[in-house]
Amino acid sequence: MSRVAKMPVVIPAGVEFKSSATELTVKGAKSSLSLPLPKEVKVEYVNGTVTIAEASVKASPAMSGTIRALLASMVVGVTKGYEKKLTLVGVGYRATLTGKKLNLAVGLSHPVDFMVPDGITITVPTQTEVVIQGADKRVVGQIAATLRGYRPPEPYKGKGVRYSDEKIVLKEAKKK
Repeated sequence: MSRVAKMPVVIPAGVEFKSSATELTVKGAKSSLSLPLPKEVKVEYVNGTVTIAEASVKASPAMSGTIRALLASMVVGVTKGYEKKLTLVGVGYRATLTGKKLNLAVGLSHPVDFMVPDGITITVPTQTEVVIQGADKRVVGQIAATLRGYRPPEPYKGKGVRYSDEKIVLKEAKKK
């Protein structure tokens, strides 16, 4: 069994956990998340803690550790939620939010319109900051990566869309 899968997941008060043969469901104050359960993994719920065990020997150590990590991130997501901050660096780079549509002006010949999916909250505190919040860690990270992908930071001036905690190492310009 993997070392990750050996650690139990503590289900805090106010969080409802349901397990079936094919799916795990975690319901909290923020939202409800579900995860398909592979047949190689067994889940046991006893006194507010969930333990993951292997149902078979082949390929289940890795799968049991993965399911345990996903379940732990689901519990954190429905209690606290996840957040990613993006910063737009560059002259004229700005973001505006109108309803469920995020509009990015990032130096392209056209503005970029991004529709915000359900379960995700995007706020724009200033024109150069975008904050993405949600309960699903994977979806929050994927949306942040998609927005960053429209104009990744370039290595010479550092212009582009970057994570707020990302450090860009600038290259020196060519010398003649």
